[in-house]
Amino acid sequence: MVRIALLTAIFSAAGLAAEKYSGPKPAKPDLPYLLHAGNLVATEANEAKEEKKGNGTVYTIPGAQSPARTPLAEPIFILDAQTSTPERMELYQAESRNGLREVSLTATRKKGGARPIHLTVFPLGGKLYRIEAAEALEEGEYCLSPSDSNKVFCFEVY
Repeated sequence: MVRIALLTAIFSAAGLAAEKYSGPKPAKPDLPYLLHAGNLVATEANEAKEEKKGNGTVYTIPGAQSPARTPLAEPIFILDAQTSTPERMELYQAESRNGLREVSLTATRKKGGARPIHLTVFPLGGKLYRIEAAEALEEGEYCLSPSDSNKVFCFEVY
């Protein structure tokens, strides 16, 4: 009886994994899109300016707020990864100051420095990926960024 239940669970999981993604597809490659029901909202693509301060680094993004907005505390992104690596994406909360958004990282990760927010990446077939925030986000400004780049993809949780 246990074997039958185990085999049923295995085949059910395999059936779910084999399902094709049938939702909306991103219009542009390598740009994360927020998934809102059956619609995709492009994140704001930008380049963060890097500046060394003390034993840390401050990344500055133009503009106080992102035009890409979501009401979801645990946003879901769809990415057509033609040249990017979804597994290398990191999510950070940004602070709005003087008309700019800033992310401060310290070399020793002391209190006050931003920490990456956990993400989960799911392949959807081909080069299409689903990226999810694995923890609830507070209201505010956020940026997805490849770990080896100053490219940022910004959005606001409201």
